[in-house]
Amino acid sequence: MDLGITQKACVVTGATRGIGLATARMLAADGARVLVVARDADEAARVAAELGGGCSSLGADVTDQDAGERIVATCAERFGGVDVLVNNAGTSFVRSLEELSDEDWQQQWELHVMGPLRLMRAAGPRMAAAGGGRIVNVCSSAGKRPSLTNPAYAVTKAAQLSLSRVFADRHAADGVLVNAVAPGAVTSPLWTGPGGLADQAAAARGISHDEALAAQAAKIPLGRLAEPDEVAAVIVFLCSARASTVTGAAWSADGGTVATIV
Repeated sequence: MDLGITQKACVVTGATRGIGLATARMLAADGARVLVVARDADEAARVAAELGGGCSSLGADVTDQDAGERIVATCAERFGGVDVLVNNAGTSFVRSLEELSDEDWQQQWELHVMGPLRLMRAAGPRMAAAGGGRIVNVCSSAGKRPSLTNPAYAVTKAAQLSLSRVFADRHAADGVLVNAVAPGAVTSPLWTGPGGLADQAAAARGISHDEALAAQAAKIPLGRLAEPDEVAAVIVFLCSARASTVTGAAWSADGGTVATIV
């Protein structure tokens, strides 16, 4: 299937591992030019070199107030415009409602809401002026079904889902299609890496890393965690010409975790 993304100028944040890396690889494999964005500039450059095909990199923290404009302007300078934006940067940790500090709440808000907002505010008008574009926000099943594992993560991901709909409504008439993807647990470093969510859950419950992963998998109707490529495939479709009538949607890619058809 021709996705119609050859030579499209794409921005992917948090693109050096997990879902972001899988998305960048998939876009590049289909001929897109990808600006690999991550806080670690050296790692971003390594990934861009791996992707080849004229891909580029930028070291940037999306929580910086000027990051949205800087990232979008860099994509426009290097590729001649911006056609696709994937807001993927994000993280979580195991912390109860009682343990969460004001700083924790603010950091999650800046990362999951203000960062994507600034990027969309910078990219949306450029895309509209060029005749259209695609924006995909990588949200979470926790935004649809709040979790006590990290309430700050769940609440800010719910806000990110609402933000996606706001920008979808604003830009639909401009041909800028804005959607969200809501993954569940994924076999990415966030979950399975040293010190990741599985290790944190294991420490909190007095069980092993493998037992923590098995307990998480047992909550998922498919009985397993998703692979990053499986989520990336949904994201890339929404970035493509084939998703020409999809906007304002929040597609679950969680193995059936959230028991709703919406």
